[in-house]
Amino acid sequence: MLEIRPIPAFEDNYIWLLTEEPGTAVVVDPGDADPVLDRLHAENRILSAILVTHHHGDHIGGLSVLRAVFPDARIYGPVDRRIRDLTDPLGEGTVVRPTGLSVDFRVMEVPGHTSTHIAYLGAGCLFCGDTLFAGGCGRVFDGTFEQLSDSLDRIAALPPETLVHCAHEYTLANLGFADWVEPGSPALSVRMESDRKRRATDRPTVPSRLELELATNPFLRTRVPEVVQAAERAAGRPLGSAREVFRALRQWKDDDYD
Repeated sequence: MLEIRPIPAFEDNYIWLLTEEPGTAVVVDPGDADPVLDRLHAENRILSAILVTHHHGDHIGGLSVLRAVFPDARIYGPVDRRIRDLTDPLGEGTVVRPTGLSVDFRVMEVPGHTSTHIAYLGAGCLFCGDTLFAGGCGRVFDGTFEQLSDSLDRIAALPPETLVHCAHEYTLANLGFADWVEPGSPALSVRMESDRKRRATDRPTVPSRLELELATNPFLRTRVPEVVQAAERAAGRPLGSAREVFRALRQWKDDDYD
């Protein structure tokens, strides 16, 4: 049976560890090799594959070391020359089954945070890197606001029971901004209390269920009247589309909250 566990890295990253068969493991977005090697050694496992979502250093910084230690490991990721250690470049709709797992993962192209960002969907789980966070979303770097808005719309259309495995523990800060957007939201208040309790005992707030994101994450609620009105107040003008609402929310958070 597939087991998915977080390996903490840096101050707030999660490297996801996927295991099923004894003796092997798959990791997602290993920005640092050391915690991965420590966990593999402790569990007497070899690394069979790596899934990469995008090129940022806190997601790929461990690739070279891990490839040197495990030269047979396949390294999957987006078509992007900035990721030099890839063995298997992937695109939209590609299906991969990493060695040691009985699960197929379908690739979704979800640009916006970066221009080549991808996500992996399988076994009711989405590994989405920095596209969608618990309670928030990634900043726009070399992608576009329009791309990220569309990518989040694609994710929002997935089954509501999908478990969202993002790559950072940003939840409480993200929910603070969500409370700016929808103050007094009952669903948001319940979530904030629950996630504060989790962090108080050093437990991860992720993965989160997509249905919870749809109820509380403003970046997935760009067609909800209360969110639209808040975005229009922040922008100081009427907004004619979900894309415009998304841009206004993301810029509001960038400029006034983060």
